[in-house]
Amino acid sequence: MPSIAKAATRNLLLRAMSDDDFALLAPHLELRSDRRGHIMFDREVATDRVWFPESGLGSIITSSPDGLRSENGLFGRDGFAPVSIIMGSDRSPHMAIVQVASECQVMPAAALLEAISASASLRAILLLYAQTLSVQTSYTGLSNAVHLVEERLARWLLMSQDRLDGTEVPLTHEYLSIMLSVRRPSITSALHGLEGNRLIRAERGCIIIRDRAGLEEFARDLYGVPEAEYERLIGPLR
Repeated sequence: MPSIAKAATRNLLLRAMSDDDFALLAPHLELRSDRRGHIMFDREVATDRVWFPESGLGSIITSSPDGLRSENGLFGRDGFAPVSIIMGSDRSPHMAIVQVASECQVMPAAALLEAISASASLRAILLLYAQTLSVQTSYTGLSNAVHLVEERLARWLLMSQDRLDGTEVPLTHEYLSIMLSVRRPSITSALHGLEGNRLIRAERGCIIIRDRAGLEEFARDLYGVPEAEYERLIGPLR
């Protein structure tokens, strides 16, 4: 018998699967809780597990040999990690950390590989998610190149709220500076700018979104295309 009913999961990708495909995974899924800062997988280290978040946020981080770090991907209940597993690689040049404390359905990578070898439709939907993540990361690169810090922060807050419940994004200045690859004073200035426009309210360890429509307008045209691609291929994010 499946360990979890499909209707009980909050992971949108699992819910979008056919009943037969979900049944291939369900016996192997085990719910676990991870605190902020937990490393899901490390760069160039073989991983034997796959995470399907039910809540919280995970960041895919690129780091240089000199220790510089930048977030290039954000995921939560919309998907799974690492996508390298379904590409035939047991490791990634990136790392993934828990950014907002999460609950995840975790399963052995070997069991997932066995399931996708038995089901072309399961492989297909996981590859569709990989496509949406690729679009997201490409737009993150473009945003980092052309947007002001305030606009990048607005986009990032919208992406985070898409994957969380409610209007609160529980993150500190320190984590935001890592995610956006800027110094903490730049984050403080950007938060003050968004607060001045009555788009958010910043509290200790938490940002409250007050005006989502205004935040979308402030983020300009680099928010929306990856989200539309996810909805086209898998379903609504929110």
